[in-house]
Amino acid sequence: MTTTDTISLFLKDEAATIRLGEDLALALKAGDCLALSGDLGAGKSSLARAILRAIADDEGLEVPSPTFTLVQSYDLRIPVSHFDLYRLGDASELTELGFDEALQNGICLVEWPEMAASELPAERIALTLAHEGSGRRATIEAAGQQARRIRRVFAIREFLDAAGYPEAKRRFLTGDASLRAYEAIYPDAAPRKILMDWRPHPEGPPVYDGKPYPKVAHLAQDAYPFVAIADALRERGFAAPEIYKVDYEQGILLIEDLGTQGVLDDAGRPIAERYRQSVACLAHLHSMPFPQDIPVSDTHTHHIPDFDRTAMKMEVQLVLDWHIAWKRGSAPSDAERKEYLAIWDALIDELAAAEKNLLLRDFHSPNIIWRPQKAGVGRVGLIDFQDAMIGPTAYDLASIVQDARVTVEPELFRQLMDDYLARRRAQGGFDEAGFMKAWAIMSAQRNCKLAGLWVRLLQRDGKPDYLRHMPRTLAYLNVALEHEALAPLRDWCARAGIGQSES
Repeated sequence: MTTTDTISLFLKDEAATIRLGEDLALALKAGDCLALSGDLGAGKSSLARAILRAIADDEGLEVPSPTFTLVQSYDLRIPVSHFDLYRLGDASELTELGFDEALQNGICLVEWPEMAASELPAERIALTLAHEGSGRRATIEAAGQQARRIRRVFAIREFLDAAGYPEAKRRFLTGDASLRAYEAIYPDAAPRKILMDWRPHPEGPPVYDGKPYPKVAHLAQDAYPFVAIADALRERGFAAPEIYKVDYEQGILLIEDLGTQGVLDDAGRPIAERYRQSVACLAHLHSMPFPQDIPVSDTHTHHIPDFDRTAMKMEVQLVLDWHIAWKRGSAPSDAERKEYLAIWDALIDELAAAEKNLLLRDFHSPNIIWRPQKAGVGRVGLIDFQDAMIGPTAYDLASIVQDARVTVEPELFRQLMDDYLARRRAQGGFDEAGFMKAWAIMSAQRNCKLAGLWVRLLQRDGKPDYLRHMPRTLAYLNVALEHEALAPLRDWCARAGIGQSES
């Protein structure tokens, strides 16, 4: 039996009620029913209005009372249906109002839930408002994940209070494919800031070499790597966000907002000038030595992990584990697997002499902020670098000139490669031939990983949208396979039926 968690809050004024609504808006997910109880004038409608306006990110959103219509629906980031059951004739009428469908697709805010308590889901969030002195008392009862989500948004509110922003407005910004989510924070009379919500999670089961995936892939498990890399980048003149406050134990960070512009146009195509500036920034980054051990605090030093053989091979193995059976209907034979992995062992050996330095790991359009008001490398805002490693610098160049989520046309690809190589030649001491071999290997490594990842996202995670990137990924792989060093892999892919674009 799930234990119910009870939270009690005193709301001193209407502004506190609105802040509670904004916090709850960040905790609610599709499938949640928030039952709002309280006497007339207790503030149920005020709270519902605050939740709706926060989800809509529109303080002027019209929120008419559903007293007579019984339900008012809103097509927002998450669909919300606002029910007022005060005039409900019978509890069974709730079904006729479309409650079940509304709950399946979105959030239901229910005032006067007592009128249909038997028809409401047992796993609902019950919030009762009562007058107390000059303010209100809010009592929240929830269980399981719902309770944990609510506790989390309140912990973030306490963090903002400690940071000096107790009354800051909070809005959902984004949630990425990882464990992190982001909020936009609007302090009074201060620039917008970004809050990173990085909840601690268990490592998970072993997947390779007896280790869980995050450890094999060297994925950051706490905030220390992000802070360390951000500080090291800023010290060297790069536009990484300043860290204003961090709670390492809870995984909450308040950081600088670098801006809202990206490197794509309104149609989602690369803006050549911005990509060229990004490549120039990368060339400058690769010319500067970075320490592998970076002090973060008096008690913690972050050791940047190596992009080692184990991590590389685990990633390219996604082709064997997912792509081939999807492509041809049969899994690879033991002989195919053995040959493929032996080829990669030889290619990784070829990287021994490659230039190695800090690689940001995901240097591509989603993680680049364009800052037109700045100059030089300051125009290229860098984010999402917590998984940075020490490895072949060519990897990051492959990431941007073969952007996984955007088609970089051949003409722009050649321009970007020429820009990068010209800048590195001008710096002196640059082994261009060795770099180009490493680039081909790293490009093939990244695209083999992605060719398997897109299928895994489809078949294991139920996310078919990523499959649209497959033709582009295979086209990029073909470019890498043109290098003479990759002849064995090229031949293997041809026999396995990999490398030609699927329609």
